[in-house]
Amino acid sequence: MKSSITTVKVIRELKKLDAPAWERVVDELTSATRRGSGVNLSSIERYSAATILVPGTVLGTGELSKAVTVAALRFSKSAREKITKAGGKTMTIAELAKENPKCSNVKIMV
Repeated sequence: MKSSITTVKVIRELKKLDAPAWERVVDELTSATRRGSGVNLSSIERYSAATILVPGTVLGTGELSKAVTVAALRFSKSAREKITKAGGKTMTIAELAKENPKCSNVKIMV
């Protein structure tokens, strides 16, 4: 189990939702820390999904040329700036869960 209070709260909230995608996110959040590596913007750039969920940290390596909504546990400062500059939106996993409880049309990136 993760020791971060924020992570524990997110896991509790996601367990209440009834969607297989959220179960996968909970599995990723409760896995060993060494598996919880970050996802770079260059990886996000490759996908055409409008909403991307990262059960970890979004890092600022690479460029983003399209507007996407990215939900993650954490963002580096440069990643948040680049996403906003490209016309996209950043949000927490908890915010995405409230906005989209069925987790439909969301690409999960690990």
